[in-house]
Amino acid sequence: MIDNYFGANLIDYNTVKVALFSPIQKPDSTPINLSINDEKVVRLDIKKQVFLNGISMYTCTYKDGFKLGNSYKLSIENYGVANLDVSEAINFPGFDDDYYYPNDDLGVTYSKEETTFKIWAPLASKVELLIRKDFDSPYVGHYLKREDKGVYSLTLKGDYDSFHYVYIVTNNEIPTLTTDPYAKASTANGKENVVVDFEKTKIDMHEEKLPNYKSYLDTIIYELDIRDFTIDENTDIVHKGQYLGLTEEGRKTKAGNPAGLDYLSSLGITHVQILPMYDFKTIDELHPLDSYNWGYDPQQYFVPEGSYSTDPNDGYARIIECKKMISALHSKGIKVNMDVVYNHVYEGLYSSFENVVPGYFFRKRKDGTLCNGTGCGNDVDSERLMVKKLIVDCCKYWTEEFGIDGLRFDLMGILDVNTMNRIDKVCREIKPDFMIYGEGWDMNTELKSEKKASILNSFKMENIAFFNDTYRDTLKGPNGIDKLKSGGYFTGNLSYVEGFKFAYLSSSANFVYPARFKNAAQSINYVECHDNYTLFDKVSSIYGKDQERKVLDIIKQINGTILLSFGVPFFHAGQEIGLTKYYEDNTYNMGDHYNKFRRNVLDERLDMLAYFKSMIDFRKNVFKISEENPEKILKMISFSNLNDNILSISIKTLDNKEFMITFNPTDNRVTNVFDDYYLLVCGQAGYLKGSDLYIKTSPIEPHCNYVFLKKEAI
Repeated sequence: MIDNYFGANLIDYNTVKVALFSPIQKPDSTPINLSINDEKVVRLDIKKQVFLNGISMYTCTYKDGFKLGNSYKLSIENYGVANLDVSEAINFPGFDDDYYYPNDDLGVTYSKEETTFKIWAPLASKVELLIRKDFDSPYVGHYLKREDKGVYSLTLKGDYDSFHYVYIVTNNEIPTLTTDPYAKASTANGKENVVVDFEKTKIDMHEEKLPNYKSYLDTIIYELDIRDFTIDENTDIVHKGQYLGLTEEGRKTKAGNPAGLDYLSSLGITHVQILPMYDFKTIDELHPLDSYNWGYDPQQYFVPEGSYSTDPNDGYARIIECKKMISALHSKGIKVNMDVVYNHVYEGLYSSFENVVPGYFFRKRKDGTLCNGTGCGNDVDSERLMVKKLIVDCCKYWTEEFGIDGLRFDLMGILDVNTMNRIDKVCREIKPDFMIYGEGWDMNTELKSEKKASILNSFKMENIAFFNDTYRDTLKGPNGIDKLKSGGYFTGNLSYVEGFKFAYLSSSANFVYPARFKNAAQSINYVECHDNYTLFDKVSSIYGKDQERKVLDIIKQINGTILLSFGVPFFHAGQEIGLTKYYEDNTYNMGDHYNKFRRNVLDERLDMLAYFKSMIDFRKNVFKISEENPEKILKMISFSNLNDNILSISIKTLDNKEFMITFNPTDNRVTNVFDDYYLLVCGQAGYLKGSDLYIKTSPIEPHCNYVFLKKEAI
């Protein structure tokens, strides 16, 4: 049997190409008819015909022109009917300008009297809303009306609070069931969206209890995952693995030490960075403990994740409980940074974005294949105007509605500079001390290098900070599974001493190496985050698993160094006490055993916790180094290399106090000799508040930092 069939594609607003598959060449007079909205039928003009290897290619024109929003079908006698594929229109000159919709009413606008539904679907010929009261009710269908800029709209009279809805969007005459890209609530696993009355979700977010920070350098970031931080069995937290688990006060470990919210409050940190808490795909929200994932697989950007809620089928529960969590943190004076993943989605080809506007949301290579700089096969095309708008709208929504205080961008180098600067502008108009930072890796995506929001373009985004991998690798050693035993300045490779000087200055000064940043506030100083090996596993791999006391001393020293450095201090939950992931690196789906915050370890290592808390206290209240200008920073300090590349740094802080810091990363005890009396303010135990020990010589223990305050400055 020989197959005979054909397809048709729009290549500009007047022209289509028709491919007819047949072993016999057809004459150029073959009639090709166009049906418009199943009513009007016209014959297309054939401008060109080519026959090659059983394919007849026709270039046809329609004098009145094609207009998006209509239903177009082509027919050839004896060969049937083909739908006209208009997807290429997204690449026509001026498409973004012609169809950019600037208003802020996409999604659902609710009131008790009426509810309006709007969806941007410029390629679609029709959009139908399916809506029902609850799971036990049948759907009722309503067609939306096409308006300007490719927006479809429908207003339903009456009170539709808590109603479930989905859309059927018809693109290229193929109807597809989809959720709403701008939906704010959903049932479990994103099956249906839910209409929400946001007046019913309002709670006191305790904004008045939050300090205002003049500089990122006044902040200390602590990264955690909701589930990891609350799931451990060694606490009496009730709502383990849930938003509400971070609202509970008075919770304890088995040894009686603070857990959960009280633990965070006791640290002295200024911000928590929470791993993704928007709706992600790979957890069954109805059975959340049966699987595990950090959430770097976005499904619905505007919807809080349901597996952290007490009732994932209740559209309100996840919103209210997420807000309660943020409110509880705010009540303790702790700001909340949200980890966001706008660089890809879980399954691009099956996402609501692709269902609604095929081909628009994701970046493509020149050969038409999807870019894969994320490793997920669907790099988001942030330069597209309506993609940029969705990202900016989403950031604004979480800031205004949920009161978040900052954004951490996953794989930020996939996005473009203009989009990031736009987000910065919009969010700072809401909260002037809003934080924005991210992974500025130079990703292999189809975006010009000078446009990428990568660390290479940090000078184009002066209000945005970047994870400083130079700082990370210099202190603890190179990253990666093949370099697990390779050390840095504090882990046995003292040749890094000059590199440490550069990193210590936040990599923003032209000192030893060319500056990476315009100012010190752009450097997120970290050695551990959620992915890669924990600091404990890295240091243990270098020194051996039988050297635990030494390993823990080195971790204390590195944690203290972060708090003594110019730049923004960043810590991963558990880093303060040296938690392990059992020598696994990217444990995003490996379960609670590898990822949970082990409170029994906390109970055993209270000395490490005390050191960590005291050094935070010192950084916040005594050690005033929140200078951003690298030229001024260079005037504040001087370096001295002691024996064995032990480093001493003299610093005159912003309040004119003169400190001397000695970093001893060696196995040897050494002695500092001063030309005047100094007050010992930090040592093995951390910040010695109330110290009155004036000395001219001081032993410096192995793998320890000492901080001295010059007598004249007292």
